[in-house]
Amino acid sequence: MLTSVIIPAYNETELIASTIEASIKSSPGLYEIIVIDDCSSDDTFQKAQTAGALVFKMPKRAGKGAALMQGVLSCKGDIVVFLDADLGETATETPKLIKPVITGQTDMAVARFPQFPLARRKGLGLVKLAAYYGVWQLCKQRMDSILSGQRAAKRSTFLKLMPFAPGFGVEVGLTIDALRRGLRILEVDCNMAHRITGWDFTGVSHRARQFYWVVGAILTRYVN
Repeated sequence: MLTSVIIPAYNETELIASTIEASIKSSPGLYEIIVIDDCSSDDTFQKAQTAGALVFKMPKRAGKGAALMQGVLSCKGDIVVFLDADLGETATETPKLIKPVITGQTDMAVARFPQFPLARRKGLGLVKLAAYYGVWQLCKQRMDSILSGQRAAKRSTFLKLMPFAPGFGVEVGLTIDALRRGLRILEVDCNMAHRITGWDFTGVSHRARQFYWVVGAILTRYVN
């Protein structure tokens, strides 16, 4: 059974190659690796190609949600895995997400990362809190990893959940839409790690944009 690994990427020159290589290493020959380059201004496209991925470039910046939809529409796998581009070597944990989907244990598997001590956390947790209460209010479901971009499901499942919420609202949107359809979501412990954003302009800007898209996805689902 072919698995398509879809990696949305924007200016991920630092880690995109190691993320792809770790994905391939985890299950040699069983994966189709697709990178959706959201109009990067660096050499993400070239590095992804060199690392062995099939790379599609969006015609214009469209955001994470649109990039993931393009990946699902372009892939050939029966099972689809979404991975963030900055996982690096920890992408070797990918098979942990695939197994419960293949065995029918769940409809969607979501990676739950190790919990770091407060001293290592850089944000205030506002985005996570907004996502948590949004899912609770709309679905009466408690989850730890609503914002996790590491997800696996059958391609047919992701197609049914289209259109995805735009931008960084895609994960909370997928969670709410799946639960509303009665789909089972299983959080799977994975020893994965992201690049940690700090309190510089780039980090604060990223969290602000994430908050905007997450709240927007929740509010849209309140009225629909």
